[in-house]
Amino acid sequence: MNPTGLLEVTAVRRPTPRTVRVTFTGSGLDSLEAWPDQQLKLLFPPPGRPVRLPSADDDVMRWYQAYLAIPEDERPVMRSYTVRSRDRGTIDVEFVLHASADGPATTWARTAAHGDVLGRYGPDIAYRRPVPKADTVLLAGDETALPAIATLLSEVDNALVFVEVPDAAEEQLLPVRWLHRDGAPHGTKLLEAVRGASLGPGVAAWLAGEAGMVRSLRRHLVGERGLAKDVIEFTGYWRRALTQDDAPTSEDLADAREKLGG
Repeated sequence: MNPTGLLEVTAVRRPTPRTVRVTFTGSGLDSLEAWPDQQLKLLFPPPGRPVRLPSADDDVMRWYQAYLAIPEDERPVMRSYTVRSRDRGTIDVEFVLHASADGPATTWARTAAHGDVLGRYGPDIAYRRPVPKADTVLLAGDETALPAIATLLSEVDNALVFVEVPDAAEEQLLPVRWLHRDGAPHGTKLLEAVRGASLGPGVAAWLAGEAGMVRSLRRHLVGERGLAKDVIEFTGYWRRALTQDDAPTSEDLADAREKLGG
């Protein structure tokens, strides 16, 4: 499958007040292999401009260099998302409308309509991660982790799942234990629930969502529960007060080294 292409919006729905689910069609999607937690890059054009794509190349580094070579006023903004579902040449992607900020992706999603066009890079099978295997698989995340958790649940039948969302209106039809922030600081309800959970022996974990929240969960599981680091899959999808364009913090770099085994 060509890693680069255009995506056209065919449908827009609101499964919850703060979630926009967009259905895309595009060349190559009909041959897309499915796997859980399938991530891709979406390319959002500057206002009033069409999407300008880098030259297609299977090598991600050469592709990224071509992306950076696009003049800044024409270069699309790139953000990472997870495929929520796919069906006969289409994919669904969910956008969380964060109340605190309107970045380029949130701004686009608020007014997304049939016929709108974005660019994409991926999904690339080189980034496929193994599904955790253990007697009990702990899945924990915030609302941004829901698309990945939904796909993982199709492969894992022994999961203990905690998802923190702003309030009851953000629940979706998934077999998870919902935790409502209801004004509490982000991540506190999720950390309390995981700390109070009876996990038993033979546990693997998958964690995703706000980076600081994920970091606190990992520290609990490793430092207090004694889980080995290599049985925990983790991803910080976003950072409070920072965007993907901001430089990584020292903790971000430490997380990246650990994921690479350093």
